[in-house]
Amino acid sequence: MQTSLETIGTLERRLNVAVPREAIEQEVAKRLARLARNVKVPGFRPGKVPLKMVAQQYGPQVRSDVISDTVQATLTDAIRDQNLRLAGSPRIEPKSDGAPADDQFEFSAVFEVYPEIVIGDLSQVTITRPVAEVGPADIDDTIEVLRRQRTNFVPAPRPAAASDRVAVDFSGRIDGVEFAGGQAKDFAIVVGEGRMLPEFEAAVTGMQAGETRVFTLTFPADYHGKEVAGKEAEFTLTVQSVSAPELPAVDAEFARAFGVPSGSLDELRAEITANLKLEMKRKIEGKVKDQALDALRKSALLAVPRSLVAQEAESMAQRMAADLQRQGMKPADVKLTPDMFRANAEERVALGLVVSEVVRLHGLQAKPEQVKALVLEAAQTYEQPDAVVRWHYEKPERLHEFEALAVERNVVEWISSQARVQDVAVTFADLMTPARSP
Repeated sequence: MQTSLETIGTLERRLNVAVPREAIEQEVAKRLARLARNVKVPGFRPGKVPLKMVAQQYGPQVRSDVISDTVQATLTDAIRDQNLRLAGSPRIEPKSDGAPADDQFEFSAVFEVYPEIVIGDLSQVTITRPVAEVGPADIDDTIEVLRRQRTNFVPAPRPAAASDRVAVDFSGRIDGVEFAGGQAKDFAIVVGEGRMLPEFEAAVTGMQAGETRVFTLTFPADYHGKEVAGKEAEFTLTVQSVSAPELPAVDAEFARAFGVPSGSLDELRAEITANLKLEMKRKIEGKVKDQALDALRKSALLAVPRSLVAQEAESMAQRMAADLQRQGMKPADVKLTPDMFRANAEERVALGLVVSEVVRLHGLQAKPEQVKALVLEAAQTYEQPDAVVRWHYEKPERLHEFEALAVERNVVEWISSQARVQDVAVTFADLMTPARSP
């Protein structure tokens, strides 16, 4: 086997390979001889079929298989001999510079290699780390959320108001014609919940059981129902019943409903406190991680392999399409292309390469005790933590997610040790409130 390597781009390489044709012909002959011992041909006993007849019938396929196997084997050997790290799959090309040699089978493999990565100076980077405490008011707020989750609605002989549940019949028409999805019987609406268009909720507010109202609304131009988007509709609305919300008392029964067998409110508050502290810890870690990884990516210099970007963009498009279909969108309406995700895919690939390089350079692989600690932490949110831990350790592949998380934490800790970390006091509520888009 003869090989030569060409650099045809920043990361792109062409590996030229030549294999003696005699070796290929010998392998073809060997496989045909084995085939002749077992092949069944009418008029001949097994093992007595003439080799020439076997070659005529099976020769082209056998030769194709031998060439394919030869390409794979020789390419693997050549890549190992050249000490190359391929990014993505190689593209095999026949020899294009003139007539092929009679005594050589020649081909080229075009591929990208992994880039050299230079990690920049992180000492001038400032990472802000939120510092918060869980206070009694935060526990009270959480209890109110739990109460609302168990709201009971009771009949109310009065006009509908905010937070009431109203059962309605309605029928919508556009240009005097009913449209699909515009009719319902005994449909429940919680006023102020925001599930219906504002004009619809405004029409319901103030109505009593038995009352009918006719009103118009214009569907938003970006409404999910494309057949009615941007159009004006007239609705006839009849209220069947109005029910007012009734929150449960915070008592022993309430505590037992949320997993405190003793019914102790002190134990309930203690459990809520522990859960809020865990949520807070994860939130702080997430904010620090985002800043740290962003700083690492910005500091690094590298060329990003186009083949890996293409693979990631394709994967992102497929995942998004699957998510949209699970949400009820028809496959024909899902019009996504990898190009839509290429920019994000490039950043994801680049960050992954940089993180891998930091892990390699500084020995930040996951340690067993780190993985065990993460599994134990996750198991605490279940009723039987020990059983959850045993389940994860029954099969090694179940630990992959925790191993990746441990590596990520190691990388973030390393970045934080290189950068300047500044603690910033915030309230628990501000920390946990999602940032609003501008």
